[in-house]
Amino acid sequence: MSTLTRPAGAATDAPVRRTFPRRTGRRGAYKGLLFLLPFLIGFLLTYVVPIGYAFSQSLHEKKSSGIGFGPTKTVYAGLANFSAILSDSTFWTGVLRTLLFGAAQITVMLGISLLLALLLDGVAARAVRFFRAGLLIPYVIPGVVSTLIWLFLYSPTASPIVDLADRAGTSVTFFGGLNTYLSLGNLLTWQGIGFNMILISASLQALPRELYEAARLDGAKEWRIAWSIKVPNITGILVLTGMFSLIGRLQLFTEPLFLRYVAPESISTDFTPMLEIFDRAFKTGDYQYAAAESLVLAVVTGILAFVFYRVTNRKMS
Repeated sequence: MSTLTRPAGAATDAPVRRTFPRRTGRRGAYKGLLFLLPFLIGFLLTYVVPIGYAFSQSLHEKKSSGIGFGPTKTVYAGLANFSAILSDSTFWTGVLRTLLFGAAQITVMLGISLLLALLLDGVAARAVRFFRAGLLIPYVIPGVVSTLIWLFLYSPTASPIVDLADRAGTSVTFFGGLNTYLSLGNLLTWQGIGFNMILISASLQALPRELYEAARLDGAKEWRIAWSIKVPNITGILVLTGMFSLIGRLQLFTEPLFLRYVAPESISTDFTPMLEIFDRAFKTGDYQYAAAESLVLAVVTGILAFVFYRVTNRKMS
């Protein structure tokens, strides 16, 4: 029986190197955290810390020493501010007013945005880009600037619309009663149509064109294709834009604040929850109660957005 021997001087097999996957994985995780660090710091400083400070303030209240004429000092109050908010009719009236106004205004705004998106869906690509850019301009303009533009148009002393109406022998009033809501709704609709139209139009572009061609072969008209094929397939984006708009209405502040300079008798300091919070914090000086109102409004907004999303999702399914 013969045996094989390794020739003299032959190189031996190189030793197998051990790898350390755990250490490599940890290094990758550390690198990922390093890239996330700027965002985490910004999120901590602009969201977490202010929310924590607001919660801390909401647990305190100001009290005057002596029989009420001495200097005020901040004392711990527990949940007293939250308990007072639950029975604060002024705050909840503002929330209800904003919700009712938002329901009507959002319906009109999304309806116009949907109609424009459907009309642009059948237009040539170059024309679509032109119209999209034009309709997006009101959204690109800062809210303060657009509000000042409409403030000028609504002003009873400087508005060219009022001047033309006076020359024609008629009178135009933009504030007072229902006109206040119509004027504010017109401003918000003008601001939001372009952005919502872009989102809806993008969803329409993602739909397969074969569905339209098959429907046309069956003799379906364009309005029938839009109502029976296009709209049912973009309900998701309609729900999303509706939810974002609802959140935005509960945070409504800049527009009514500026319009109040023109019509202080029509837009009160508690017209919206945000106006009430602003007035209580920076005019009354009750920062603690205003902080509690802010937290309650945030919770209410989150609950309403969640309920709205769940209800609409059930209807779609």
